[in-house]
Amino acid sequence: MPVSKNSHGAAEMADVVRQAYERGQTDYSMEPLVRRAPGGSSVGSIQDGDAVIFCCRRGEREVELTEAFTDPDFAHFSRQRLDLLDFVILTLYHEKFKDLSVAFAPTRGSGTLGEVVSRAGLSQFRCSESEKFAHITFFLNGGVDEPFPGEVDRRIPSPKGLPFDQVPELSLPRVADEIIQALDKNFSLVITNFANGDVIGHTASTSAKIACAEAVDHHLSRVVSRAVENDYITLITADHGNLEVLWTPEGKPHVAHTTNPVPLILIDPRQDQPLKPEDGILSDLAPTILSMLGLQPSPAMTGRNLLPGHPREPGRKVLLVILDGWGIGTADDSNPIHTARTPFWDQLNTSSHTASLGASGDAVGLQAGKPGNSEAGHMNIGAGRIVLQDDVRLDLAIKDGSFAANPVFLETIDKVKKQGSRLHLIGLLTEKSSHGSIDYPLAICRIAREKSLDQVFLHLILDGRSTEPGSAPLLLEKLEDQLSTIGVGQVASIVGRGIALDRDGNYAKVQKAYNAMVYGLDQIGK
Repeated sequence: MPVSKNSHGAAEMADVVRQAYERGQTDYSMEPLVRRAPGGSSVGSIQDGDAVIFCCRRGEREVELTEAFTDPDFAHFSRQRLDLLDFVILTLYHEKFKDLSVAFAPTRGSGTLGEVVSRAGLSQFRCSESEKFAHITFFLNGGVDEPFPGEVDRRIPSPKGLPFDQVPELSLPRVADEIIQALDKNFSLVITNFANGDVIGHTASTSAKIACAEAVDHHLSRVVSRAVENDYITLITADHGNLEVLWTPEGKPHVAHTTNPVPLILIDPRQDQPLKPEDGILSDLAPTILSMLGLQPSPAMTGRNLLPGHPREPGRKVLLVILDGWGIGTADDSNPIHTARTPFWDQLNTSSHTASLGASGDAVGLQAGKPGNSEAGHMNIGAGRIVLQDDVRLDLAIKDGSFAANPVFLETIDKVKKQGSRLHLIGLLTEKSSHGSIDYPLAICRIAREKSLDQVFLHLILDGRSTEPGSAPLLLEKLEDQLSTIGVGQVASIVGRGIALDRDGNYAKVQKAYNAMVYGLDQIGK
């Protein structure tokens, strides 16, 4: 789309996105779209001497694209090694990026569940498929990327090359096999994440969601049965809701996280009667588990033991199963978990006493009323306390003015001005995703205006998960008005979240995003 006079490019690109919809494209999987000058050259490609601020904040989805721009030994695809003035990340979402400029450096969690277990000399085993592997390792361990002494981690690759709704079972059979083997080896603490509820919950397929619930039920039965045989106390819970809601109030497929509480079921083979835990929040799980292991919680933990009357017995072992995206929904056809054939889950809910845990909003350090997410869920589970999430930290910084005074942003803009180069902002076109917000690029555009820097280019990532699928054109038109008010910022490229923010080693996808931002190559190869 050629540049128009006095345009910031967002409204023009809205029309381009609508044309892409007509070709069968979706927001989440949108192939790259590049804005072009009248002569056909790309507008705002990232070049040597420019600076980049990556305005996303979570981590597991941001790692691969960050590597492509910053890793000198990157070998996943051929690329131009850029000599950038700076590559800024909002938060430190992986230790490998500790030498980059970090605008909001984290306060690393200490005294987490895994650390306490390790210091006691006990063994622990973690396993999930790759879609959720960072959650049961990096996030559960409070931002520590390396395993603790005595911790064994196993990563099972998620399916590749097919839409997830065509493989609702994902790699759960292999995950369950690994957990069963670990239970036979008598690890003191075994933790697993069943990714299906969240991954399939983000799709629009009713049949896939029902099949997903049935697969979870089958393999949960296998794992829990072996845990009972091996004298493990088993806790079954979730990190947030998603799968349990099938339709939006407007009757469209529901594809986002929810604010629903999540279940907690406890099974102790040494107890004749089902255990009745108290209701609580996710950060209560760590103190509960440590009590069952005969250990004291760390001083940093403010959560409480949800089963205070449970006897402490030396040498007990614990299995924690996190059903990702498995919230408590209504008992009707609007809930795929209820509709599906789930005999084991039904038996658990009939014969066991089920508690509910808060997994959203301020219960997990998010803004009040905001749906939970996997990062917040696992961080709170591991920390044993409410962990203030990055969205709250950053939003507070915007409100109190400290965002605009952030020294990393100011220093980067000063470098660009002195060099006479350009500033690029990679950001998510959404108003409410846990990965980021368009508010961040807009706030930086305002800083640039105050510093008299007008060469600012936006490389937008369409969401399609936390935003309504198909809403990108309206968001772009709104963005045009916002940029016009600020007076700074030009849209340079657009790409879908499923391509730019891959988290499963599909670097061919990331290459498309990189090529659009750096070489100006779009979906038709121009």
